[in-house]
Amino acid sequence: MNHYRWNLLPPAPEKHLAATSGLSPLIAQLLYNRGLTEPAQLEAFISGDKRLAGDPSQLPDIEPALARIYRALLSGETIAIYGDFDADGITGTAILVHGLSRLGGKTVPYIPHRLTEGYGLNITALENLHRQGISLVITVDCGITALAEVERANRLGLDIIITDHHSPLPEMPPAVATINPKRADSSYAFSELTGAGVALKLLQALFQNLGKEEQLGELMDLAALGTVADMAPLSGENRYLVKEGLKLMNTTPRLGLREIISQAGLTPGNLSAESISWAIAPRLNAAGRLAHAMTSYKLLMTESPQEARDLAIWLEEKNTERQKLTTKVLAIAREQVLAQGITPMLVAADKDYPLGVAGLIAGRLAEEFYRPAIVVRTGETVSSGSGRSIPEFNIIKALTQCRSLLSHFGGHSQAAGFTLPTKNLPHLQEQLSRLAAEQLADADLRPQLDIDAEVTLPDLSGDTFNTIQQLAPFGRGNPSPTFLSQRTEAIDCRTMGNGAQHLRLKLKQGGTVWDGVGFRLGCYLAEISPQLDIVYNLEIDRWGGKERLRLNIVDFAPSD
Repeated sequence: MNHYRWNLLPPAPEKHLAATSGLSPLIAQLLYNRGLTEPAQLEAFISGDKRLAGDPSQLPDIEPALARIYRALLSGETIAIYGDFDADGITGTAILVHGLSRLGGKTVPYIPHRLTEGYGLNITALENLHRQGISLVITVDCGITALAEVERANRLGLDIIITDHHSPLPEMPPAVATINPKRADSSYAFSELTGAGVALKLLQALFQNLGKEEQLGELMDLAALGTVADMAPLSGENRYLVKEGLKLMNTTPRLGLREIISQAGLTPGNLSAESISWAIAPRLNAAGRLAHAMTSYKLLMTESPQEARDLAIWLEEKNTERQKLTTKVLAIAREQVLAQGITPMLVAADKDYPLGVAGLIAGRLAEEFYRPAIVVRTGETVSSGSGRSIPEFNIIKALTQCRSLLSHFGGHSQAAGFTLPTKNLPHLQEQLSRLAAEQLADADLRPQLDIDAEVTLPDLSGDTFNTIQQLAPFGRGNPSPTFLSQRTEAIDCRTMGNGAQHLRLKLKQGGTVWDGVGFRLGCYLAEISPQLDIVYNLEIDRWGGKERLRLNIVDFAPSD
């Protein structure tokens, strides 16, 4: 792990502090740091209520989509819901199947196999669905770049409605409707919905027209799961979806979620966005990484307590297997990258790299070395890979510039996947390396750590933590507040965990003593000095059934 570039954000101007006089100075500063300056913005953000939700009628192609779905419902057509195999696609698929079934629709869920079919629409699957009598396919979290596949579907007489949130190409697929808030011609107010979020908005439009919008409430947990799992920014409408979904998960979780919560050792009623990121989403994703994602879909949809328990136990086993596999393959890929030398674009390619964890490995490499990274499973004729990036390099834009070499690709600025003829892999590596070298030539390739405010440890006493929780849920786009305390006294420090990979500290300042944990900072034990400047978040430690506040130390440096 690199030490960070510390960036202490500027203090809020007096004008902003005056406008937020009903809030504590610390909360006012945190809101200012998140770009919230207008009174209406501040109130809506803190409330996180329906005012943050957009009007689904503003989504592109919503009217032709509704017309085609109504026709299918009235004529009794069977509708296939074709979702991606990650947690976002799985939850979005469950949302549409559940919602359309509530309207009397006949639906068939279809999620492709990651290893045998790959990402997105594929022609073989569409042909099979057509042979089964399917006449309408609604995609979830995929399809925006599937030009050839949609053209083939049209020739079969198969209508396609695309719901997706990935970056579109200049040319739209020839579908009946293509609903994507990232379309250049979209007038929708919020462009950062996930696949599950777009699916929910389509369903909202359907339900509004039929006077059944109140039924959406029972699906908010699924939208929250997809939104957090896909690392979407927790601002705007996503904040509303996640806040409402967490309420549902903490009060009346569906059977499958209740069993996941139990298997993960979480505390019902205390679930947060972090619980989804670190515990629930990895388990839902484990099925698609190592077997078939339909298992996770069934878990979310089941009404059988026994089936929910059995499926959750199976997912727990798969997640453990996934963790072990990730650790093993990461060590091999890391050695490969180091042997090649650290370059602006990291590439690890091998015929034995499991595709199911390629994205995880790329993410770990990008995090450790702070470079964009791709991990490729090579085949004799076709190879597939996943890429993860850093804010300074837009990986989907780079792949778009290399699209003549690729068979399929898609994703976001920081995460993408692709398939290509193996013979093109050296050319792809060469082009991506050139683009990365050009764009990162003058970059300081250490991650930047934004710090919300400088405080002393005594400042954190009293009701500070509960006050900060007004801004939850935290995640990308609304990070957990980060603080700097200078010249703290390290009165105790030791390593903990397997391989001594973590630090446990006791820190004192102004007569106040705090416990602190530095996850994955064990390698920096030798840099601990009697006085430290620390950057950290506040968190609750629930170890051993007790709740204690502690400092989650993100970085540190010896005090001058």
